[in-house]
Amino acid sequence: MAKKLNLLSGKVITTSLHTEMQQSYLEYAMSVIVGRALPDVRDGQKPVHRRIIYAMHELGLTPDRPFRKCARVVGDVLGKYHPHGDQAVYDAMVRMIQNFSSRYPLLDGHGNFGSIDNDPAAAMRYTESRLASIGNEGLLTQISEAIVDFTNNFDGSQQEPKVLPAQLPFLLLNGSSGIAVGMATNVPPHNLGEVVDGLIALIDNPNISDQKLFELIPGPDFPTGGEIVSTDGIIDTYTKGRGSIPMRGVATIEQVPTGRGRRTKTAIVVTELPFQVNKAGWIEKTADLVNAGKIEGIADLRDESDRSGIRVVIELKREADPSVVLHHLYRNTDLLSKFGAIMLALVNGQPQQLSLRTLLQEFLNFREETLTRHYTHELQIAQARSHIVAGLLTALKELDRVIDILRNAPDGNTAKVSFQESLGLSENQADAILAMPMRRLTGLEKQKLEEEHEQLMGKIQELENLLGDRHQLLKALKKELRTLKRKYNDPRRTRIIDQIKLKNADDFASISQQKKYLEAGNKEIDIKTKGRVIKSKNITVKSPILTLEAAPPPTEKVVIEFSHRGYVRRIPAKGFEKYKIDKKSHITMENSEDFTTNIIEATTDKTLVLLTRTGKAYPLKVNNIPSASNRSTIRNENKGVPLVTLLPPSATKEITDARKEIIIGQFILNEAKENKDLIMLTQNGKIKRLCLSDLSDMRNRGVTVIKLKEDDELRYVSLGKTGEQVVLATSGGRLLRLQIDDEKLPLMGRAAQGSQATRLRKQEELVGCVTLDIGSNLLLVSQHSYGKQIPVTALRVANRGGIGQNVFQFTRQDDILAGIVASSSNVLVQVLTTDGRVFGMIADRVKVDQQDDHGHRLLKLGAKEKIIKVVGY
Repeated sequence: MAKKLNLLSGKVITTSLHTEMQQSYLEYAMSVIVGRALPDVRDGQKPVHRRIIYAMHELGLTPDRPFRKCARVVGDVLGKYHPHGDQAVYDAMVRMIQNFSSRYPLLDGHGNFGSIDNDPAAAMRYTESRLASIGNEGLLTQISEAIVDFTNNFDGSQQEPKVLPAQLPFLLLNGSSGIAVGMATNVPPHNLGEVVDGLIALIDNPNISDQKLFELIPGPDFPTGGEIVSTDGIIDTYTKGRGSIPMRGVATIEQVPTGRGRRTKTAIVVTELPFQVNKAGWIEKTADLVNAGKIEGIADLRDESDRSGIRVVIELKREADPSVVLHHLYRNTDLLSKFGAIMLALVNGQPQQLSLRTLLQEFLNFREETLTRHYTHELQIAQARSHIVAGLLTALKELDRVIDILRNAPDGNTAKVSFQESLGLSENQADAILAMPMRRLTGLEKQKLEEEHEQLMGKIQELENLLGDRHQLLKALKKELRTLKRKYNDPRRTRIIDQIKLKNADDFASISQQKKYLEAGNKEIDIKTKGRVIKSKNITVKSPILTLEAAPPPTEKVVIEFSHRGYVRRIPAKGFEKYKIDKKSHITMENSEDFTTNIIEATTDKTLVLLTRTGKAYPLKVNNIPSASNRSTIRNENKGVPLVTLLPPSATKEITDARKEIIIGQFILNEAKENKDLIMLTQNGKIKRLCLSDLSDMRNRGVTVIKLKEDDELRYVSLGKTGEQVVLATSGGRLLRLQIDDEKLPLMGRAAQGSQATRLRKQEELVGCVTLDIGSNLLLVSQHSYGKQIPVTALRVANRGGIGQNVFQFTRQDDILAGIVASSSNVLVQVLTTDGRVFGMIADRVKVDQQDDHGHRLLKLGAKEKIIKVVGY
């Protein structure tokens, strides 16, 4: 019975709290790192996997034996080796069986072990398992205390191996993932044949170049197939131990039957997904994006997957471009994702980030050590048996003396001593003679002993040669690796599409992997020297190995059109003027589902800045906007693409309401003068002035330009410079004029919230914010189509936080201000009504009135029709 601890009379050790916390936390961290989360570089297993495999070995669950309930295996693992939860052990077993999680499953299962749709496995009482052939042969064939070290289990009642005598580098073959304390590992799986070829090449030439090694092991081989679309991440992973590997699913464009006679529809058929992508989750997310209008052109989405493989059919609308839709799927869903590789493993009990060469070398060192211990153990057994056989043969030669000694000896011990003295035998040989049955005295048995002795001597000689000559030992290792390759190798599942990112473009240059040649300096280069066939234009070869450089693309003047429904298209500037709306007409009317809200002239080498409601700015290369011809623009054949699809997926995650317009402003960064500033106005009336030089370090993930509270969002943005005026308007007809200078509107940093521009009354909201020169006019338009112009000088300069002044006397009591536009002779104003009608007018055609005037009716609306949007460009 355990003795009770007497805390009252016991010795009290005084220690500081921070020292105890530091020591305890370090012990906990190391226990997680070494005993739970990270794999060993030698056998590639975490402790739980190693214990499961060893427990099944003890149960005799070899591939030629019947399946056994998983609950039995889990019980043995928990009771003997792994003092943790049963669900943790069973989950580890399930992953070792799933062929979509492990490239070479180490266990063989019978029952429901989940699916790629993230369906859970059946309970352990229903499923059965046993060791797979590769797991049994590759990890357990040579297991014994003579080959690997054993240690006590958690209670000292059992012995368990510290490491399994792996004959293959399973850390590379199946990969591994785990999160420890302050570190994580994520090793991608590889193809067995390629890894074995790399090991043999490293044995033959330890100083082999990285390039040669990477030719033999070109990249990961994921169990779900897919494609790797860039080698940059692979090279980083193999050389530095860490890299980002872009993966994408395999999709083809097919004609599928519609079920109505012989009619067919164009469809995108996805047959392979990137590694660790949940198929059901991906389909659901794609459907949500289609319903939210972020991906257009999709008519139907269905899953036709079965036991033969994955097949997701995405039917397209008649007018949709399949390549554009596929591009949006890659851009906005996990059909194109990245594998963040971290080659972290335990080396001599310490976590280390390893390169491919180091990882392979560590395995070879371990395998050489285990082979040495294995052959040494076999040599000791052969020598001991040879010694016994030699004694038996000596006894047969001196059979008369042996019989005489046995006849005259009073007991066995005396006979044993007599054998040692008279025949010169050892104690073990004497014991063997005493235990020899009478049948060994026959001539046939003597012949068998002589043959066995001869075989043993030959084996001893062979083992001594292996142990005495490292070259012979490595030769045996290569033979073993080749045997395993012939038995378990299979074709590569993941294709590597060799692509190199261009220096002057954001897209990839496609490079063929066929056996062709590349001309460089009037010389043909074979594909084996990593020569490649370049399909993209504007590429020049800098060297015959891997260095490709993009020539600067020609700069083109273009016009960028933005529409009310969020579409964008790029049109050549040449000849664009003749297709603009005739601005000489007073009022035009059209019924249209969409209309242009802004036009920006730029060149293809410029950067467009997009600002979202969440207060972030994202860069977009003008050259990355899909181009449309002038002819298709006139015929309205090409309305462009949704602008949100050109943003990274993170830009739309914070917008919960799909009906809201995400992008509320855009401008060309390169053409904004240094003295131009960004003026921003939020929904709650916060105003902020930001210097454009703060946006010079923008990345694709975007930067925050204004800090917003939870109930606020960015509504209006414009560019202005010192000396200009900024005017904001409320729905109640109030205008507030602020001078752009350091006193009235000081510059702020990107993380600032801004200052309160004005206080909004009940049921009042902001309807516009524009910047303009001191001599310009403002056009005001109400919901009931009343409008007027007023000079900006008619407004007094106010301070931040003021209420402004009333400048619109509404004719009708239920009328409110719909919007304001900075007026000039070349500004086209377009208004959208609740009936979906769009009216266009020239801004300076509207009469200039005093601030107390009611304005003039601009349009004839229906009985319940109102103006809901006013834009000018």
